[in-house]
Amino acid sequence: MTTKVRAASEAARRGIWTVAADVGGFYRMSGKTFKHVFRRPFEVEELVTQSWFIARVALVPTIMVAIPFCVIVVFQLTQLMAELGASDLSGAGAGMAVIREIGPLVSVLVVAGAGGTAICADLGARKIREEIDAVEVLGLDPVQRLVVPRVIASTLVALALNGIVTVVGLTGSFLFTVLVQNASAGQFVASLTLLVNLVDFLVSELKAAVFGLLAGLVACYLGIKAKGGPKGVGDAVNQTVVFSFMLLFLANSIISAVFLQSKY
Repeated sequence: MTTKVRAASEAARRGIWTVAADVGGFYRMSGKTFKHVFRRPFEVEELVTQSWFIARVALVPTIMVAIPFCVIVVFQLTQLMAELGASDLSGAGAGMAVIREIGPLVSVLVVAGAGGTAICADLGARKIREEIDAVEVLGLDPVQRLVVPRVIASTLVALALNGIVTVVGLTGSFLFTVLVQNASAGQFVASLTLLVNLVDFLVSELKAAVFGLLAGLVACYLGIKAKGGPKGVGDAVNQTVVFSFMLLFLANSIISAVFLQSKY
């Protein structure tokens, strides 16, 4: 019994040290990434390539997710407002839901789930083929060469997708509310900016940028640290989805709490 307890204690200790090492490595790589953003040479061609790659992978899934997600949420809000006798404020509810929360979350969940996994798989494949080691042997910094363009690309694409989701979500919500729920088109448009304004959209863009930044950092870190052959790359891809979503929801809670506290 003592031997089993000792083995379990040792396994727990190794697990804690592994987690601490991974967290420390992630912060160390993030610090190097921010430092190399302002250093030359900057990989402009790689940035454009990665931005197009992530946008191509994430654009259609983002739109396909945004339309039903926004419609369902707005449908529930409209039903609630109708029961409270405030159906003429359906536009205000739609604007608040889509701009404040749905836009940045939907866009970056797809960026993390589609673009982030693709980034992790690409870097992981390079790692197990020893291409990243070859880059270091040539005297180049893999962070500057590979990580920085991908992180910036993830951030920029998340910003762009958030604007697209906002437009698509509000348009879909308007059509569904007016055509299906028989709400007044004029009242919907008139109340759209009742609870939200330009500041809310800018905060939404800030959320999307932070989410895209975190998703890119997680994907790059797990990709360049992948080991154990193809199975290790697959494990890193799965971890990218889980860890990215955890960080995204944590960051969303913090930014929303700070913004609402300062606004009200």
